[in-house]
Amino acid sequence: MARSKPIPASLWHDTVQSSPLLACRDAAQLALLAELSGRFLARKKFSPVQGMQLDDARCLLIAAHACLPVLHLGFDYLAGWREVIVYPGEFRVRREHHDDTSGVVTEGEDVLIGEAWEHGPLIFSWADIQSDLEYPHDGLNVIIHEIAHKLDMRAGAADGVPPLPAHIERRAWISAFQQAYDAHCRAVDRERETLIDPYAAEAPDEYFACVSEMHFSTPQQLLQAAPAVAGLLRAFYDGPATA
Repeated sequence: MARSKPIPASLWHDTVQSSPLLACRDAAQLALLAELSGRFLARKKFSPVQGMQLDDARCLLIAAHACLPVLHLGFDYLAGWREVIVYPGEFRVRREHHDDTSGVVTEGEDVLIGEAWEHGPLIFSWADIQSDLEYPHDGLNVIIHEIAHKLDMRAGAADGVPPLPAHIERRAWISAFQQAYDAHCRAVDRERETLIDPYAAEAPDEYFACVSEMHFSTPQQLLQAAPAVAGLLRAFYDGPATA
């Protein structure tokens, strides 16, 4: 397999201009992002389903947003899986739930806009990717959300603690995230309005994915809601601060 897929300059320009999250990056960052996106296109298999049409422009758009979180972490953070599945819109997933107390197993269906499997594919709703492009600063981005899950899973089962660079202390990360997550859960339980998506209260891994979306789309709102978490995510995604 090719190490990197060449990206026509005009296609890259159009991709950057279509997304405010990309267009705000400086020239050096965009050059690195283009290189990472070319590697993503060469190494990941895109699988459209249910009549979804994927052309080079749509694949590059997905690749660029998938690589944005690893701009400073490096492409190796995206290793260990190969496929990107894209539905036209929301998709249904059949689930089994086992009650540890009663032993009863129940089945049901979840309606999703994105999903990440450990060592398996990334799955997206194209309609929601388009919505994120139209409203780039609403704190939501399905591609970044699912990539955050993939980063989290590099350390095993998703728990909100991805493999951390050397400049971030694991104990500090766990402490800050646990305190912020607990506070968010209390606010949601009391039906208070929150700056962070209430869905983040589902589990620590969902909290990490939701605040990762905010880091890229509404960083000031995240700073207001959870300043310690915002600082750690800057260190994680943007690299160590320089004097």
